[in-house]
Amino acid sequence: MPQATAAPPERISAPVRGGGSEFTPLLRAVREQGLLERRPGWYAAGITVNLLALAAVATALALFGDSPWALLLAVPLAVFSARAGFVAHDAGHAQIASRRRANHLLQIVHANLLLGMSQEWWNDKHNRHHANPNHVDKDPDVAPDVLVFARHQAGGRSGLRGWLTRHQAWLFFPLTTLEGLALKVYGFQAVFSARGRRGTRRERVAEGGLLLAHVTGYAALLLATMPLGRALVFAAVHQMLLGLHLGLAFAPNHKGMAMPGEDGAAEDWGHLRKQVLTSRNIRGSAVTDWLLGGLNYQIEHHLFPSMPRPHLRLARPLVRAHCRALGIPYTETGAVDSYRQVLGHLHAVGEPLRAAA
Repeated sequence: MPQATAAPPERISAPVRGGGSEFTPLLRAVREQGLLERRPGWYAAGITVNLLALAAVATALALFGDSPWALLLAVPLAVFSARAGFVAHDAGHAQIASRRRANHLLQIVHANLLLGMSQEWWNDKHNRHHANPNHVDKDPDVAPDVLVFARHQAGGRSGLRGWLTRHQAWLFFPLTTLEGLALKVYGFQAVFSARGRRGTRRERVAEGGLLLAHVTGYAALLLATMPLGRALVFAAVHQMLLGLHLGLAFAPNHKGMAMPGEDGAAEDWGHLRKQVLTSRNIRGSAVTDWLLGGLNYQIEHHLFPSMPRPHLRLARPLVRAHCRALGIPYTETGAVDSYRQVLGHLHAVGEPLRAAA
C-alpha cells in the first residue's frame, strides 16, 4: 500500500458556523487521504527493532554486569522500555492492526510483560481521559492526588498535601521519576485486589500471569548478572529514568490548557473543540517524534485516536487549516516552552495556599 500523504490545507472547506458538524469536513478530508488506514509494516519494523534493542541491553548486562559501568545500561533500557510503552498505547487505540485480537495481544505483551503495567487498568483510565480530556470532574488524569491541576482542588489542603501543593511546580519533575513504579503498583492493584478487578476471570489470570512474569524475569536478569547491591541501584535508576521519560512525553499534552468544568470552558463543546482546545502540540524534528512516541501531535491524536502514529504529522496541516478557518485556537509550541507552561500552571494553582501560609 502506498504511503499516505497529506492533502493541501485548502482542500478542507469549513462548515458554516451554527450549522452542521465542525468535525465532519475534517474527518472526510482525512479519510480521503488514507490517513486512517493502518500501517502494519511500519509498526512491525519498529517493534522488531525495539525488541532487538531490549535483547541487546539484556545481553550487555550478561556480559558486563560484573562491572560498575553496567549501571550506564539503565539509560538505554529506560529509553527502549518507554518505546514498549508507546507501542502498548498505540495498540490500545487499535492503531496497529485491523483485528481487535491482534491489537490486544500486542498491547498485553508490551504493557504487562515488558512494562509490568496492567492493560485493562490502563485502557479504562485512558479511555475516560480521551472521552473528556482535562475535564476536572471526568478526566482521571487531572483528578486531585499528590498534584492538583485546578485551583478549586487546592482549597482546604493542609499538612503534607498542602506543602506538596504549594511547591508542586518545583516537585513536578522529581515526582515524575516515580511514574514507572506507580504504573506497576496501580496495575497490580487493579488485577489482584478485589476492589480494582476488571474483566473476566480468564482475562485477569492472563494479565496477572504476565505481570508476575515481568517481575520475575526482571529480577532474575538483574540478580543473575550483577551483585545484589548493584542490582538494586540499577533497578532504581532504570525505573526513575523510565518514569521521567514517560513524564516528559505525557506532561506537555494537556496541563495548562482549557479545563472544562473549572475555568468557564463550555460543557457543550463538540468533538473538535473538546479535543483541540484542551490539547497542546510540541514542535520538533523526527527525533522529537521518536522520543515522544508521536504524542507531540496530541491534537491530531485526540481528534483521531485510531490514526497510526506515522500519519499524525501528515494530518497536522489539515487540522491547523481547519481550525484557522473556524477561528479555533490551535496550540503548538516548542518542548522547552511547553514545560515552562506546565510548571507555570502548577505554580499558579498552588498560589492561594502560598498566599495563606
